Amino acid sequence: MIFKKNQEYDGVIEKKDLKRVFYRSIPNENSYNAERMLNVGYCYAMIPALRKIYKDDEKEFRESMVRHLEFYNTTPHVVTLPLGISVAMEEKRAAEKENFDTDTITNVKTALMGPLAGIGDSIYWGALKIFATGIGTSLALQGNILGPILFLLIYNVPHFVLRYILTFIGYDFGINFLDKVEKSGLMKIVTFAVSIIGLMVAGAMVGEMIYAEVPVAFGQGDEATTLVELLDSIIPGLIPLGIFGFTYYLLKKRLKPMLVLFILFAVSILGAYFGILTI
Repeated sequence: MIFKKNQEYDGVIEKKDLKRVFYRSIPNENSYNAERMLNVGYCYAMIPALRKIYKDDEKEFRESMVRHLEFYNTTPHVVTLPLGISVAMEEKRAAEKENFDTDTITNVKTALMGPLAGIGDSIYWGALKIFATGIGTSLALQGNILGPILFLLIYNVPHFVLRYILTFIGYDFGINFLDKVEKSGLMKIVTFAVSIIGLMVAGAMVGEMIYAEVPVAFGQGDEATTLVELLDSIIPGLIPLGIFGFTYYLLKKRLKPMLVLFILFAVSILGAYFGILTI
């Protein structure tokens, strides 16, 4: 078990390294940005482990940092689970560079991103925060100083305890999982499956996070059909897919992300002004 005091770590990573990853995961949201969400916080938490894993190879260390600066977004309270898994996978990759598919590291992170966000949001934002607020508010309205204190304790104590535990669970799972897959000879199949799941998650995010309302309609009265409804009847989410494709095209042309954002702003403003798009 990972919680035994005398647990031995067979690889480069030690328990103290995972603790440093845990500590660095706490300010994860402080670096939140519109372009790649929690990527900077994720990479910041990984640095102690990456530095130790690639201490003799500066080039590999820099490449690993770039790897973990890719887009990432999940509930911050459970981010230590994928962090632990990423540490284990980076350690495995460093030991077996020629036989390890580096893309698997990113694919596993992406595959976990959506499911973890769903579970984490439900537990922390949808349940624990409301429960803590209810107790804290009821006491505060009575003028009891324990109101804000209990709110902070009820919300944060479970959060930090689980965040700490998930760091070691993620690492332990990653090590054991990789060993079993490698011995069974299923690494290529697992890599392929994880890639598919990652693409499904990315595709779902396109449909959920990109929104555009086009007020163009065909017909009159109750029989009128909007352009969006017509396109969705052919391929659901076609307009968000088109916006995503346009953005991807601009990025492939090596335009800076901030410039792409300004282009999207300009298109949105002009579209609203000429009545092509509505809020």
